[in-house]
Formats: sequence, C-alpha cells, structure tokens
Amino acid sequence: MFLSVILSSLRQWHRSRETARQLAALSDRELSDIGLSRGDIPQAARQGR
Repeated sequence: MFLSVILSSLRQWHRSRETARQLAALSDRELSDIGLSRGDIPQAARQGR
C-alpha cells in the first residue's frame, strides 16, 4: 500500500515535470495562443492543463 502511494506520487511528479519541460519549449506566442504565460507554466504543469 505504502509503496503504491510512493510510486503513484513519483509518476505524477514525472508527468508534471515533463509537461513543464514541453511547455517551456514553446515560444511566448505559442503559450499566448493556449492562454498561458511563462509564469503560468509551473501551475499549469501541476494541474495537468
């Protein structure tokens, strides 16, 4: 049980980190097109937007 919670948290963290990396690779124009700014990236990645 405890191990599955840890593994789930690690998977979620990894997905969030990968999402943030992909969003950071976009230009400011592309981010604007999807309604984000650079400052929104961490929160958007955590929320999975």
